[in-house]
Amino acid sequence: MPTPAIKICGISTADALDAAIRAQAEYAGFVFFEKSPRHVTSAQAAALSQRAQGRIARVGLFVDADDATIGEALAAAQLDVLQLHGSETPERCAQLRARHGVEVWKALPVATAEDAARAHGYAQAIDRVLFDAKTPKGTLPGGMGLKFDWRLVANWKGPVAWGLAGGLTPDNAAEALARTGAPLLDTSSGVESAPGVKDANKIAAFCRAARA
Repeated sequence: MPTPAIKICGISTADALDAAIRAQAEYAGFVFFEKSPRHVTSAQAAALSQRAQGRIARVGLFVDADDATIGEALAAAQLDVLQLHGSETPERCAQLRARHGVEVWKALPVATAEDAARAHGYAQAIDRVLFDAKTPKGTLPGGMGLKFDWRLVANWKGPVAWGLAGGLTPDNAAEALARTGAPLLDTSSGVESAPGVKDANKIAAFCRAARA
């Protein structure tokens, strides 16, 4: 089975970033969503981005953000990828990809086969779909440690690249990969000691497990 790419999301400190780089993760995620305990300001993201340059790809996570918010973050953090985690339509995704010339990923919350099938509607608008767990109404859209039935996306053969998120930890990363064949694994709360506090040992363990 091919080795998956790994994204460590919700990075907000230099120590967490360095841990992700040491563990040879391919992507570092910065959260631009004020309600999240992993939120970073543009100034924080700019400092992290400078530290990351040439060492790991930088992903900015947004939830139904306006053009000004995205533009400011892109300029400050020199993002390589926009990850859209709200109710963004295919049209909105395509607009942002055309305007900014960077990859656009769309996270889709999954609880049923119909949820996963929505990915087909984004095929011409994005570079990757992330299948994530559907969180309870009124809660954060991700980063809550919830997972979904992986059988719904096992060995998914859609028209766009994809990745798996939602409740991934060092303890289940290998199982997730074996069951789904996901080309990318995305973790956040699964490598934390407390909400928003990344654990370097857990980051290393996750990357080892995913590549075992």
